[in-house]
Amino acid sequence: MFDLHRLRLLRELKHRGTLAAVAAALSYAPSSVSQQLSQLEAEVGVPLLEPVGRRVRLTEQAEILVAHTEAVLERLERAEADIATSLADLTGTLRIASFQTAALALIPVALGLLRERHPHLRVHVTQMEPERSLPALQARDFDLVLAEEYPGNPNPRSAELEQEDLLDDPLRLALPEPADAPDSSGPTAALRSLAHHPWVMEPEGTAARHWAMTLCRNAGFEPDVRFDTTDLLLHLRLVEQGHAAAFLPDLVWSGRPPAVPLRELPRGQRARRVFTVVRRGRSRHPAILACREALRQAVRPGRPAAG
Repeated sequence: MFDLHRLRLLRELKHRGTLAAVAAALSYAPSSVSQQLSQLEAEVGVPLLEPVGRRVRLTEQAEILVAHTEAVLERLERAEADIATSLADLTGTLRIASFQTAALALIPVALGLLRERHPHLRVHVTQMEPERSLPALQARDFDLVLAEEYPGNPNPRSAELEQEDLLDDPLRLALPEPADAPDSSGPTAALRSLAHHPWVMEPEGTAARHWAMTLCRNAGFEPDVRFDTTDLLLHLRLVEQGHAAAFLPDLVWSGRPPAVPLRELPRGQRARRVFTVVRRGRSRHPAILACREALRQAVRPGRPAAG
């Protein structure tokens, strides 16, 4: 029988990429991780790692072993869920990662509901963008992730993760004062009217930036992006002060009336998908079920209308 602890270290290496990252995540010394993996190699009887420059990568046999380890861990998570279901009281710690606007608009309400219904459940929330939180979920740093998907930019679908839709969050063109986009000439004309205005967008490499650039290019212009930030509250402030145009989701208002003029976007580009993600085998855990129910109740109608 192979040692499960060492198998988990091999799995961690696959997801985190380096021995140093595995050691940092698990509070081990890198030499200890290396020693444990060497012992696993001796148990298995074949090489599991091969050098690539200053790093190492998993061999074909190691990848096979990790796939079986994933299946074992999924089964253990189901066992944990079954045990938790058998208990009268929901306890332990639930670790959530959420992108900014969902953290602002939905998480506080959901936390209140969870505290009322399950006072002994400890909830830990980290603000993190999906580009980082989804890999961290696979590495077991979190139990549930709130993620987003922009129109025409589907996220990679991992067989190890399970998604559940939460809401469609409308996206709108936010006009800086004194810009005056036409209200009756259609969404594309409104976009084109801001072709020579500064823009604020999320950084290069993010799904939101790719979506926004594509939207502008399809309207016939290359946007003058002068501000890069994942902080959508800063996006809003720059629009309010007349420094930039932006694309803002309705969640940014957290139920408040819009503070800037808004216009609709072209059809097919008017909403992002917001959803929760858990590891396969975890979805039946009572804490996950309770959190997803609280988030659904935190979603309220009455999003601000364009105009």
